[in-house]
Amino acid sequence: MILKVEQDERANVRDLRSGLVTEVNTSIQWFDGTKERIKKMFDKIELSVSSYDTAWVAMVPSPNTPEAPFFPECAKWIVDNQLSDGSWGLPHRHPLLVKDALSSTLACVLALKRWGIGENQINKGLQFIELNSASLTDQKQHTPFGFDITFPGMLEHAKDLALNLPLKSEYVDAMLCGRDLELRSGYGGNTEARKAYLAYVSEGLGKLQDWKMVMNYQRKNGSLFNSPSTTAAAFSHLQDADCLRYLQSVLEKFGNAVPTIYPLDMYARLSMVDMLERLGIDRHFRKEIKFMLDETYGYWLQGNEEIFLDCATCAMAFRILRVNGYEVSSDMLTQFTKECFFSSLGGYLKDTRGALELFKASQIIYPDESLLEKQNSWTNHFLKQELSSGSIYADRLGKHLTTEVQDALNFPYYADLERLSNRRSIEHYTVDETRILKTSYRCSNIGNEHFLKLAVEDFNVCQSVHREELEHLARWVMEKRLDKLKFARQKLDYCYFSSAATLFAPELSDARMSWAKNAVLTTVVDDFFDVGGSEEELVNLIQLIEKWDVDGSTHCCSEHVEILFSALHSTICEIGDKAFTWQGRKVTSHIIEIWLDLLKSMFTETRWSRIKMTPTLDEYMTNGYVSIALGPIVLPALYFVGPKLTEEEVRNPELHDLFKAMSTCGRLLNDWRGFQRESKEGKLNAVSLHMIHGSGVVTEEEAIRKLKDLISSHRRQLLRLVLRENNSIIPRPCKDLFWKMIKVLHLFYMKDDGFTLDEMINAANAVVAKPISFHELENLWMEN
Repeated sequence: MILKVEQDERANVRDLRSGLVTEVNTSIQWFDGTKERIKKMFDKIELSVSSYDTAWVAMVPSPNTPEAPFFPECAKWIVDNQLSDGSWGLPHRHPLLVKDALSSTLACVLALKRWGIGENQINKGLQFIELNSASLTDQKQHTPFGFDITFPGMLEHAKDLALNLPLKSEYVDAMLCGRDLELRSGYGGNTEARKAYLAYVSEGLGKLQDWKMVMNYQRKNGSLFNSPSTTAAAFSHLQDADCLRYLQSVLEKFGNAVPTIYPLDMYARLSMVDMLERLGIDRHFRKEIKFMLDETYGYWLQGNEEIFLDCATCAMAFRILRVNGYEVSSDMLTQFTKECFFSSLGGYLKDTRGALELFKASQIIYPDESLLEKQNSWTNHFLKQELSSGSIYADRLGKHLTTEVQDALNFPYYADLERLSNRRSIEHYTVDETRILKTSYRCSNIGNEHFLKLAVEDFNVCQSVHREELEHLARWVMEKRLDKLKFARQKLDYCYFSSAATLFAPELSDARMSWAKNAVLTTVVDDFFDVGGSEEELVNLIQLIEKWDVDGSTHCCSEHVEILFSALHSTICEIGDKAFTWQGRKVTSHIIEIWLDLLKSMFTETRWSRIKMTPTLDEYMTNGYVSIALGPIVLPALYFVGPKLTEEEVRNPELHDLFKAMSTCGRLLNDWRGFQRESKEGKLNAVSLHMIHGSGVVTEEEAIRKLKDLISSHRRQLLRLVLRENNSIIPRPCKDLFWKMIKVLHLFYMKDDGFTLDEMINAANAVVAKPISFHELENLWMEN
């Protein structure tokens, strides 16, 4: 009987293991399959076609036979693609897009009436218009760009065609009167933005339009504003050969219908890369992204108008190319200064998305780029104004953009930890991101379920690794007896959070553990030098590290020193041994050297404090950028991010410049945010020293302002060092660590003196402890 039970138990274990293996294999297959589907999206842009624009193309008469359509295939498409409710437009539309459906439906009805076809479809379309006519004056409905001009224009066109529309006369009169009023009120100013807008909505003006003026906006591809409807209207009036060439090229690509904007390929591909980066899954598509960015850079150098005539595309190209190491000049954004933006079509339409991209681009700033400084200022003001005025729709259609604007304003590029940003992007991601120009459209390369599913799965897989590592670190703290040091702050969770939030990929485990363990040790050692140790103990610890191969149990003058030396010795040796497997050479002596530099700089500060010496600013900063204790955290981690670093590279001035710029930022941030506390404790820092050496003339406010300027200057200098490819010998993955630490520092010191924000607990839990539920996200979409 006992044997039978044991056999059954073994069978159950085998079944369980088999089930787990099957589940893991299924998960891997799904993961790989999703990645392959996304990779294919790099090759083809999926853009919805527009009933509205197709109708205007369908209405173009043949030059030789005005009674027949030039593009009969478009008229046939309209006949074949009416929706079940009698409307035309995107299927499964949002309830607040009825105006859009009315506009598309009327355009399609006019096209069919013009050529005397589709009587049944016309009747069904007119019935839809009648049933939904109240939406024409509903202020809650989304209004497509130019609707107040194009829809009244179509009403007049219906009169010309003797088409009896089932609309109340007050609706018709109100819309025609509104259009006339808008046209009269705008002509007095005669601004460039206004002229561009009226050219954009030319199909709604017909004979009222100055068509020669409109042709000033023609692009090299033959289009007007990349808009098939505007271009079709212009061709109908002028028979311009380049307009025709454009229309034919669009139909050649899309078949019998056209989108509302074309081309959109460059913007869509850049948006795709941007979204993959924001969701934290771009590392799975490095090859595809590299190929696409190389191609984009080529177009950038050629001055391709698909990039440079659209502010959102140009700004996004600049930002993504620069962040990925391509040499791009901010001078190319000159055409999107505040004055130029508000003199353009985008400015007239209050293009929030374009302004947002300009704002994001302005944060990738090097020293002496005044253009980007000005751009940052005016776009910041504009976006805040748009938020406060409620101009960005608060419902589902505008919710994603509203959240994106709020995030950009609240979390600058230099203070946004990747994994926190990834989580926010995942939670706010919109699978069906419908956008609106003259009509609504969708691009699956920008919004699709594959991105979200992969991002959620990837986030949770990484997080499960992070949780195991944090448990290991908790045991490590106990084993090293660091919890016995009552003078020391116990900040393990925060220390690990800073590594997991920036070095989150599973394969970077050794880098995370090196970063976190050294961060814990630097916190403890800082407290030891600050409050926990006597001068004898501090000297003893430094001498032990200098001698290194000594018996700590006999050479330590106190239990505190013995615990610290033992923890430092064993951890440095452990990290050195692991680094050997990555680097193929011994680096332990370099890690010891890094720690010695820190200990000696801390001792110098302690001596200054105890003998009440006031150093010069130069003396303080020369010592202070080391004593801020970032060296042991960042420098050993360089050995675990992939590239092999030679001794020559480690000793190269470029690496020292990276370290100094990062650490100087850290020191100044710490001193700015910690000034009040340290002043009460009688400690000197960069703020008080500016005041002391200012001969009593420099106020606290002036000193802090000076520190802020210095922080900004060193941060920009560091960013240039990190992103520079020419004349750089330090591998990019290594340089990235310095910028990752800058982000950690700015987040930790965003509001006060570090390690004290309640939000930090929530942030740590979001990265390490709390998984993301795809089903909860699905339910959220359903509710919205």
